[in-house]
Formats: sequence, structure tokens, C-alpha cells
Amino acid sequence: MKWFSPERANALIPKLTPLIDELLARRQELAIKLLESDPALHGVSSQGGQSMRLAGPRSPFPAPKFGELKGEIVRLIHRIESFGCIVKDIDLGLVDFPSHREGTAVNLCWKAGEHDVAFWHGMDEGFSDRKPLDF
Repeated sequence: MKWFSPERANALIPKLTPLIDELLARRQELAIKLLESDPALHGVSSQGGQSMRLAGPRSPFPAPKFGELKGEIVRLIHRIESFGCIVKDIDLGLVDFPSHREGTAVNLCWKAGEHDVAFWHGMDEGFSDRKPLDF
């Protein structure tokens, strides 16, 4: 495991930002495709109180394929984490950087859109427990 000082974590932000932006875009794209393919949202007609799906198990319509998009998301996560940080939430663009504070292991915490790493939280805490960085 790599350990980060605030300066070392901040030095990575320019490299991580475009990767996180792409990750957020791919995640949004996947969410939209999943919603578009949800038969409960469209393609359902009511006949005699029963629902009919247009794309059932034996349907001539091809099943939606999201494997490639999911693979892109996984590759982006691995690429981001190859720097030694940890992707914590792909919906928010949360990234943690393992660090030390007064001899205790902590995570420096950065969220997409923030200019630099300005918060930390304990290893057993999360985003809602962030504290301002003062070391």
C-alpha cells in the first residue's frame, strides 16, 4: 500500500481529474442505458390486467449489451487505483489516499470537482465523517 502526504496526493489531482471525469461519464451512460432497457419503464402494455413485455426471453429483439461499458468502467477504476489511491464511490467521484495522522492510519479524501485534497477521515469512517485537513 502506498502512503500519501497531502502534497503527494495533491500532485496527482491533475492526472486523476480527467480519469474521474471519464469514469463519471461512463457511469452516467451505463445508468441511462440500464434505465432505457428497463421493461417496467417502457414497452409494457396492459391487456386484461396482465402486462406484456415486448422483449421477453424468446423475443426477436437482442438483449441489451452493457459488458463493454462495464469493462470500460472497471478499466478506469484500475487505472485510477494504479496510482495507489482508492476509488470509494463512482457516482460521486470519491477517491481516498491512504495516509498517516499522528501515528494513525487515515484516508485523505478528495471528491471530483474539488481543487485539492482538503479533508481526511479515519480508516473506518466515510465521506460524511470528513474533517478539514490541518496537517
